[in-house]
Amino acid sequence: MNILFPYPTLSGEVAFKVTGAKLDGRALPVSMISREQRVVALHEAERSQWDEARLDLRVVLPSKELAAGPWSDVVCVAILTEPATNARAVAKLSPVDDGNWAGSLRFARDDYHSRALLTVNVVAIANGEAGRLIGTAEEAWSVELNERTPTRKQELNIQEINFRDGPHEWLRPFKDAPWLVETTGDMPTVHLNTGFEGLAEFLNGRGGAVEKAVRGVLAAQIATEAWTAMFHAAVGDVELDDDNTPQWPAGWKDGVLRSMLPDVLPELSPADALLEIHLRRSEGGWPDLQPRIQYAAARRAKVSRNLGNGLRALNQSGE
Repeated sequence: MNILFPYPTLSGEVAFKVTGAKLDGRALPVSMISREQRVVALHEAERSQWDEARLDLRVVLPSKELAAGPWSDVVCVAILTEPATNARAVAKLSPVDDGNWAGSLRFARDDYHSRALLTVNVVAIANGEAGRLIGTAEEAWSVELNERTPTRKQELNIQEINFRDGPHEWLRPFKDAPWLVETTGDMPTVHLNTGFEGLAEFLNGRGGAVEKAVRGVLAAQIATEAWTAMFHAAVGDVELDDDNTPQWPAGWKDGVLRSMLPDVLPELSPADALLEIHLRRSEGGWPDLQPRIQYAAARRAKVSRNLGNGLRALNQSGE
């Protein structure tokens, strides 16, 4: 991945969870934190007005890789952002024991509107340069300020439809395609072709370890294409203001760009990355970014993890 990072980065997983939350010092019920869906709901019926929230986190880093790697002065930080308000809160976490870090992130209610994204970054000195991003959590958490139930909002429609005989005539020329990604609506949609024999049944099935692993690889491939298509659609919707400054698009396209740009142009701030993307499309250099876009999409789709699980399952089945 030297195309993206001119310095060594972590290959191991960075994982974290929210272990607790408080509003103005009062602990939230455990039922308002879902580790399965990675969501925190902060709206209590009895306490709808509050000034400051505190999120307690615990992070697991690949300790052996960090110990053996060429990095120094490793720092682990939690970051809470909201695209709608450009709000950002950062908290430095502390090492607890081997591979485990913990800490709390505080933020003011007035700085955020409805939904924020919580993630964890690992920075260090690499190749003599301080502040290098060497790792980030693959699974982000959603912090819902106006919800009482910690349920993740759907960000992608999955529609099963027969391309040949279904009601959408525009799909009929693609009757041999197993799936297509549509990015023209209010929410991007993956159309799964039920006319492609066995596809929908396989994706919705159960089966043993090998089948589950292969299903994960196929789902990751579909997700990669979806993220790639969403990114291109979002970039195509970037417009300039009166000062010729690129503006973030609305809706899901804003979230896609803010999620993927740190992997596409990791050396730039979000605003600078948006400007660079616009310049590459209008003045040249756009093809050079395609490997980076593919990499960012593959990270969102968890291709490495699913492919690794698939290979391990196949190897174990042959033993």
